Amino acid sequence: MTQPLTGKIALVAGATRGAGRQIAVQLGAAGATVYATGRSTRERRSEMDRPETIEETAELITAAGGTGIAVPVDHLDPDQVRRLVERIDAEQGRLDVLVNDIWGADPLVTWEKPVWQQPLDAGFRTLRLAVDTHIITSHFALPLLIRSPGGLVVEVGDGTQEYNDRTYRLSLFYDLAKASVNRLAFSQAHELEPHGCTAVALTPGWLRSEAMLEHFGVTEATWRDGAAKDPHFVMSETPAFVGRAVAALAADPDRARWTGRSVDAGSLAQVYGFTDLDGTRPHFFRYHEEVIKTGKPADDRGYR
Repeated sequence: MTQPLTGKIALVAGATRGAGRQIAVQLGAAGATVYATGRSTRERRSEMDRPETIEETAELITAAGGTGIAVPVDHLDPDQVRRLVERIDAEQGRLDVLVNDIWGADPLVTWEKPVWQQPLDAGFRTLRLAVDTHIITSHFALPLLIRSPGGLVVEVGDGTQEYNDRTYRLSLFYDLAKASVNRLAFSQAHELEPHGCTAVALTPGWLRSEAMLEHFGVTEATWRDGAAKDPHFVMSETPAFVGRAVAALAADPDRARWTGRSVDAGSLAQVYGFTDLDGTRPHFFRYHEEVIKTGKPADDRGYR
């Protein structure tokens, strides 16, 4: 198997589970050395209170063909992030890919309540986890990334800018958080352009994360049974799909064509030709426009 990212150094901030874990793994499968950060370790769980750990992620990266390095980091703590980047500099002397996938606010979001019925402490904590963490990480990591042209920053969110601009995301704080992540890529693209580097906002479609599988009472092997709870679950995708999207961007010598843009994994699959683990190319956002939004019955034929 070709490994186009051999010799490249990546930092996936927020790599404990879900999209972040598989982004790290797929970068590893392409040959990269990947620093996987998060707050959940084998010794201590974060407020997410889930079993996945960054050590497991690092082991998966190495098993996939890369080099995985787990580093416990709270990305709200500038000193911890500064030390992380200093370590990468000391050990590698470079940074080629930065993925800001930090989130961890699922337990804090109150859905379908107006702002005057939202708990402010939880709402502001959501914004800190979703936005401040990304800014803090870029603040310290970008001086290392811009040392040489060709660096890539990927801001991972939920929903493209086009989708979020016209869709209320069922909570003011969540809505603002996800819109902000897309704008961060746009802003960083302008700041990175003079240095020959690229910033892109990327979203998966309907992600079959560990938590989503549990919510539907299925496993990855039986995921289609989740359609009994929501028929449109037939259009869901594994986290590896968005991971392969990041790996494709990182391996593209013409990646600058995407800079400042907000894109989804399904659209990138049409350009780069990668697939999900089952060999399909789910295009959730096209499906949403043509099937869900128009009230048609669930049917993934023609959308994979």
